[in-house]
Amino acid sequence: MDTELAVVGSLNHDLTVLTRRHPRPGETVLGTDQYSAGGGKGANQAVAAARLGSRVAMIGMVGHDANGAALVAGLAAEGIDVSTVGVDQEAPTGLAVITIDDRAENSIVVIPGANMRLSPAHIEEHNQVIARARVVLAQLEVPMETVVAAAKAATGLFCLNPAPSHSIPEGLWDRIDVLVPNRSELAALADRPEPATFDEVAVAVSSLPYQGPVVVTLGSEGALVVEDAMATPVPAPGIEAVDPTGSGDAFCGALGHALGRGLSLLDATRRAVVAGAIAATRRGAQPSMPTISEVEALLEG
Repeated sequence: MDTELAVVGSLNHDLTVLTRRHPRPGETVLGTDQYSAGGGKGANQAVAAARLGSRVAMIGMVGHDANGAALVAGLAAEGIDVSTVGVDQEAPTGLAVITIDDRAENSIVVIPGANMRLSPAHIEEHNQVIARARVVLAQLEVPMETVVAAAKAATGLFCLNPAPSHSIPEGLWDRIDVLVPNRSELAALADRPEPATFDEVAVAVSSLPYQGPVVVTLGSEGALVVEDAMATPVPAPGIEAVDPTGSGDAFCGALGHALGRGLSLLDATRRAVVAGAIAATRRGAQPSMPTISEVEALLEG
């Protein structure tokens, strides 16, 4: 397959519990519903890009279990190349336990499992897939040395979504073409308080040991594109959030898709903001990812 987007990242089984409010430490509360879906930042972003029309390869690792088989089958059903997904014989497939309250605010505990078995050797085995991709998209739910190996193998744009928050080694900064943090991840990378305003976001970006383009996702406020010393806000459409779990991944997958099609970073971000907003109106991570017709309809509206 002629890959437009190669995603190097995690695959998780998501178990989501709905409750009226999050419990305090030591407290038990009753839930109102629960559901399961495919997840993991890497797999979510791969599905997001595939539904928009990109030819996607997923480079990741699952366990030798029912959850892993279901996740791989789900990606294949989306038209994603899963020949680059490995199966670890010892570690279980990654698991995420997600709690969502009545305000659509979530808390998440991730058990990485087989995701932490994705090694640089696996990247080396599939480096031609990565090298042929127009865009390589990575996150930090897999070992850092594996992300570094993927960045070295990339010849197209290397986009890093630094989630969950983690310090970035000096050698990786030089290989990033587009950095896509959220507000809290930016604060951790910049070693500053979490920015509240666009100006504070721009100042935090300027303090990073990185001079390339940055797209900061800001939830209901949309995103801020910082490129060539210019900061440009991209507003989000007004929506009623139901489950924000996959929203950031929808954004990243849509951004990678649009950059792979040759759009400017600003135009790509406009599409990504819409994709993220749509995803937040639906339950589940991968099930919430929009199609290209849905994104274009909201853009035109």
